[in-house]
Amino acid sequence: MTVANSVSMSQSIAGRYAQAVFDIAREERGLDALAQQTADLRAALEDSADLRDLINSPIYTRDQQSAAIAAIAQRMGFSPVLANTLQLMARNRRLFVLPQLVRQLQALIADERGEVTADVTSAVALTDDQQARLRDTLAQKSGKIVKLNTRVDESLIGGMIVKLGSQMIDSSIRSKLASLQNTMKEVG
Repeated sequence: MTVANSVSMSQSIAGRYAQAVFDIAREERGLDALAQQTADLRAALEDSADLRDLINSPIYTRDQQSAAIAAIAQRMGFSPVLANTLQLMARNRRLFVLPQLVRQLQALIADERGEVTADVTSAVALTDDQQARLRDTLAQKSGKIVKLNTRVDESLIGGMIVKLGSQMIDSSIRSKLASLQNTMKEVG
């Protein structure tokens, strides 16, 4: 099996679980709670090497994974729908797709709410005012509510790179210098 097939299969597995959880939460009018729980789960995955080890390591038995996930779900106050889904994933040895499940749940919730996330990389940290202006500009362009994921990359020298869906706007000094360098090579 190729890596591409493996990734595709993982996304397919995660997609089925995510759609089921999303549909039930929407029926029960629990999307706000699910959004918060999903964000909490994403933070836990990012912050805890032990949790990442638990979901990826084959040395843990189904029962060990199931017990650990049950304890995590209870401690984090997950809804029965999300907690039961995580238990089912543990019993079926599918916890390895948990990061994809989180991403797909967040995408489904954002789509339902008419939201879109823009990834913004800037040379310096953006002020609150700059973020608000950027958010407003992107909202006008996309017609949706825009959330920003910001990060700083000093190697950009100045400016920023904005990714909104499949569009990318690169106004960084680094890219302008690279373009100028390519132009100079063509001339000389």
